[in-house]
Amino acid sequence: MRIDVFTLFPAMFHGPLSESILKRAQDNGLLTVVLHNIRDYTTDKHHITDDTPYGGGGGMVMKVEPIVAAVESVLGSDLKQVPVILLSPQGRVLTQAIARELAAHPRLALICGHYEGVDERVRELVVSDELSIGDYVLTGGELPAMVLIDVLTRLIPGALGAPQAAEQDSHATGILEGPHYTRPPEFRGLRVPDVLINGHHARITRWRREHGLRRTWQRRPDLLLTASLDDADRHFLATLAEEDTPPPADE
Repeated sequence: MRIDVFTLFPAMFHGPLSESILKRAQDNGLLTVVLHNIRDYTTDKHHITDDTPYGGGGGMVMKVEPIVAAVESVLGSDLKQVPVILLSPQGRVLTQAIARELAAHPRLALICGHYEGVDERVRELVVSDELSIGDYVLTGGELPAMVLIDVLTRLIPGALGAPQAAEQDSHATGILEGPHYTRPPEFRGLRVPDVLINGHHARITRWRREHGLRRTWQRRPDLLLTASLDDADRHFLATLAEEDTPPPADE
């Protein structure tokens, strides 16, 4: 997968892209991230990328010309085929389902908004999608872009050490993961559950599933409304309904 990032602050990406899974994916040729400085596409001697908003109001607005010039120059004839995503608080909120949808594309382009946002004509001319990573305020689109790159990289075949690791993550199947343990088997009187030590894989799988369901029931019951559940899952949840009262979904 190739991801082109259009940003005013490319140096912000150097740390995350040079560590851990993102670095390995790039080293192994699975991921290519190309950073494009929007300032390089200005035409004035001061490289101005923002201006005051028409109609007044506080803050500055990113100018349309350098952003459109950058995207059109880099994508060229591929502009109509490559999803161009504006990281924006007005976008649809990123989910694992959206990540899987985007991971099917061999190439993506990300535009990092800043200040009060971008000139609306950027949306009209080059943007095909908008994404947000949550209902809170950030300084710019760089951190959301890094989050999206990380999420997508985990879905690239071969990017993770274990082939099925991405499928077992919280939210990947619609429910949260249950508890995990490693050595030592006992610490300060707290023991690892026997079922995880006895080597019975079917029982381990069911234990993990039930504890994932329990944790989802207790912490994010809203996820169960759309999770993929089988008859055993529904039966287990019915027993939880008799013994536990989940918190309200908006807590």
